[in-house]
Parts: sequence; structure tokens; C-alpha cells
Amino acid sequence: MKKSLEVFHRGIEAGLHPGGQFTVRLHGKTLCDEAFGNARPGVLMTPDSVQLWMSAGKPLAAIAILQQVVAGTITLDTRVAEVIPEFGLLGKAAITVRHILTHTAGFRGPLNNFAPGPWEAILRRIWALRQEPGWTPGEKAGYHVGSSWFLLGELIRRLDGRSFDVYVRERVLEPVGARDSSVGMTMAEAEALGDHLAIVTPDFPGNQPDGIIVPRPGANARGPVRDLAAVYQSLLDHDGRLLPPELSRQMIARQREGMFDETFKQTIDWGWGLKLDSKRYGAVNGGGETYGYGPHASDATFGHSGNQCGCAFADPAHGLVVAWVVNGMPGEPKHQQRQNEINAAIYEDLGLA
Repeated sequence: MKKSLEVFHRGIEAGLHPGGQFTVRLHGKTLCDEAFGNARPGVLMTPDSVQLWMSAGKPLAAIAILQQVVAGTITLDTRVAEVIPEFGLLGKAAITVRHILTHTAGFRGPLNNFAPGPWEAILRRIWALRQEPGWTPGEKAGYHVGSSWFLLGELIRRLDGRSFDVYVRERVLEPVGARDSSVGMTMAEAEALGDHLAIVTPDFPGNQPDGIIVPRPGANARGPVRDLAAVYQSLLDHDGRLLPPELSRQMIARQREGMFDETFKQTIDWGWGLKLDSKRYGAVNGGGETYGYGPHASDATFGHSGNQCGCAFADPAHGLVVAWVVNGMPGEPKHQQRQNEINAAIYEDLGLA
């Protein structure tokens, strides 16, 4: 993976990131599980370092909700307010689980993933969000950065009884062998990790106690990036460890197609909680694709990126799984160029371009 690693090291030299991790699997075989640069000042990054995945961890919540569909506690067309009556206020009563998983619900709101306060306080802010004016759920699309992901976490708690962090650890991460990862952790667990806990930037809220302890389904999944690759390998293989094969096939299929996204300001297709390769809309999107999987990814590629820091995806056409996370957030233009170069280099290194 010479060319790919060169791109990562150029990023260190350019000040885009101090370090990162990089995992590539082809037809189920791990070809690369590398670390480079520093996890924190003066501490080398290793393949075992625990990194913040940001939004790249969001599919964990989508898988958890689909497991509840399998269990029969809800359906995709269950109205969220049937389970959480407090949510149905201010015009939100018609929103279903399907709307949330396809980003067509329309309660994006001024709520980010690192909103301060305990779990219950964050939820009260979500109850107070209004249905966006002129938005009929399912008929308009717009990526929900934080609001809907906390809601999915609360759905899990009320349907299963376990808190979101415990549920995801036991039902999503451990079944694929991802035992070094979590969504939120105690300060004792963070302190026990010591130098193995990578930091993003010194002042980033995800490094602070509130950003570490409170489970944030859309933002603070953490672990070695190989664990994230293991989740994607299970979805790619339809191996039944996380979801029944037919449901995992539906999750990675186009469930929202050809809709303009009011957040990204592009036409983007989605599965259930997963972004699908959308280069097919290149002309409409001005030739670019925000948080894309690079010029060589097939049309069926599915995944999710993390805000200015990482990308994880699987390409069924090539049997390819990729996950990489860096600990530097250089701004959108520089990151989009970096992501495109990294993903392109991976395919070129493997002779898949």
C-alpha cells in the first residue's frame, strides 16, 4: 500500500493531521493494518490506539435499530412517537424509523453531536425541535448531523432496556470481534487507556470529559480502526452476525434515490443509515461528491465518513473493505481533497483502478 501511505505521510508534512490508522481488507483477507504519525504529542500512533471515529460510527446505530426490526419490537414504518411520545410534539408525530434512517425526517435543528449536558438534557432539546417548515417526512431529504442519532439511541434504550452504549458494545461490536471499541466510555476506562487514547486536536470537545463519557451515537464511537472494518466486513459478507442476510442486503441497497440533500446541497443516495456512492450524479453535483469514496469506487459502494477525519466503506464489486481515520481536522476543502486522494490511492495500490 505504498502510494496510500505516501498520501497519509504527505498529510503529516502538510500539517493536515498528526497521525492516523489505516485498514484494508480484500476478499476477507487483511492486507494492511497500519498506523503512522502521532496519537498525541510525543506519542506514536499504533494499530491498537483508540481513535475517535466521529460520524463514521453512525452505522452502528443504524444496525442496532435494524436488529430491533428483526426482534419485532418495531418496524421501519413505526412512528417514533409511538415509542417515545415526547418526541411527537411540534409537528413531528408522523416521523417514522424509515424517515430517520434515510435522512428524510426533517428535524435537523441547531443541535450538534457534542451538545453539552447529560443524555436526558440532550433529549429534552430534541423534544423541543420543530418539524422544519414545508417539510413532509419522506418527501424531502437532508442529512441530520446529530439530532436523529440521539433519538435512535433513545429508541434502543426504550425498546431493549439497555443503554445505547451497552447495547452497541454487546450486540454490534462484540459479535464481530471489535472488543476494543465503544460509544462513550467512563473516565476510568479513558484513564486506563493512557497514551493509547488518541486525541484529535487539543481544544476539540470530543477530547473533554463530557465528550468522552456521554454516549453520542453520531459522534463518539472510538476504537482501533480495524474494528470499524470488521463491522463492514460483516455487512459485505451478509454473514448473519449482525443482521439476517436479506436485511443486510436491504440496508446497503438504495433506499433513498435521486433526492437532493438540503444539508450537503448535492444529490446523494442512501441505504438505511449508509451513504451510497453517488458519482452517478456528477453532472448535477458539479463534478464533485462530498465525502465520496473516490474516483474508482463502484456504484454499489456503501459506507459513512467522519467529519473531516475519516472514511469507512465496502465495495461489493471488488470484495473490498476500507477504514481509515486521522486525528486532524483541517477544514472541509483540504479534507475533501485528502479523502479523495487517499481513496483513489487505495484502489491504485491494489490494481483496482
